[in-house]
Amino acid sequence: MLPITSTTAALAAVVLVCLSIAVSLRRKKVGIKIGYSEDTALMRRIRAQGNFIEYVPLALILLALAEYRQAPAAMLWAIACLLIAGRSLHFVGIMTGKTPLSAPGMIGTYGALLIGAAALMFG
Repeated sequence: MLPITSTTAALAAVVLVCLSIAVSLRRKKVGIKIGYSEDTALMRRIRAQGNFIEYVPLALILLALAEYRQAPAAMLWAIACLLIAGRSLHFVGIMTGKTPLSAPGMIGTYGALLIGAAALMFG
């Protein structure tokens, strides 16, 4: 049933919808249908959404495979929590322009990917 992956994927789906709505609303507000233009707020929202899409699917695949292979629950929750925390910190860092938040966010995301990979390679 993959309950940890299911919970994480459901949360990720809600977050992606929120990120997408934020992009759509900003596009409507500034009248830009395609591209970035010079609007910094729109660029930040697009990158936050894009970065989420770039990393989350692979992390979820690793999590699902590790859970399917019955990796320890603590390891699975570590992957899930690092992914959620990492993506959250990165989002806040991108939206506010504060690199001190983006950097730990990326480290959390990298950690989720590396632990997921280790679970599959050595588990």
